[in-house]
Amino acid sequence: MKVQILPALQDNYMYLIIDEASKEAAIVDPVDPDAVFKAVHENQVNLRKVLTTHHHWDHAGGNENLVKKFQHLEVYGGDDRIGALNRKIKTGDSFKIGNLIVKCLETPCHTTGHICYYVTGNEDTPAVFTGDTLFAGGCGRFFEGTAEQMHNALINVLGTLPDDTKVYCGHEYTESNLKFAQHVEPNNEAIKQKIQWARAQREKKLPTIPSTISEEKNTNPFMRVNEPSVMEHARQNDAIATMAAIRKEKDGFKG
Repeated sequence: MKVQILPALQDNYMYLIIDEASKEAAIVDPVDPDAVFKAVHENQVNLRKVLTTHHHWDHAGGNENLVKKFQHLEVYGGDDRIGALNRKIKTGDSFKIGNLIVKCLETPCHTTGHICYYVTGNEDTPAVFTGDTLFAGGCGRFFEGTAEQMHNALINVLGTLPDDTKVYCGHEYTESNLKFAQHVEPNNEAIKQKIQWARAQREKKLPTIPSTISEEKNTNPFMRVNEPSVMEHARQNDAIATMAAIRKEKDGFKG
């Protein structure tokens, strides 16, 4: 499995997933169809599938134009509001990109129809494409859902994936997310180290993606709502109440 990171708009990421054995490919959240077209031809791959995480324009807004550029595209997603959707999916559904297996994980909260895509190959490190549910160091705003739903998505769904799973999220928000993480847990050494690394990456104009599930469990306050230090910061003794409290605080955080 090869994953090519394609920056888009101001801080979005699209991802070209390539099965190197078959040269079959899929694109995640293709908001910039021209950049996708260029990457497909440079890699000399056969683009067959679009994996849409959610219906927001900066993720799904390129679908309609992309299906005009490539014939017979299968457009996957979990929400009828997604443009050009022709493969509606839910948790438990799976399909293939060449020899790679994609499992669909429903993670409603940021939007009601949000889907994450978990991709595995025989000898490949697994990868998960998390859209605006899980970010490096953070999570998406609760636009259409609840703290209970985000807790389920981060702890019970994504948090149970193998620790080495690579996390490819929808935006380059890592530095600002980690500033808040450090505010929540000022004594967390893993956060301090990752902030330094993220700043160095951005100074070189390089992405801070991918992260891993293990890194997120160590540095992301929204995946650490069961930790006493995070609960204490939130002045709560319940993980879901802690999730609600720190998301509300993050919404107004200036850093």
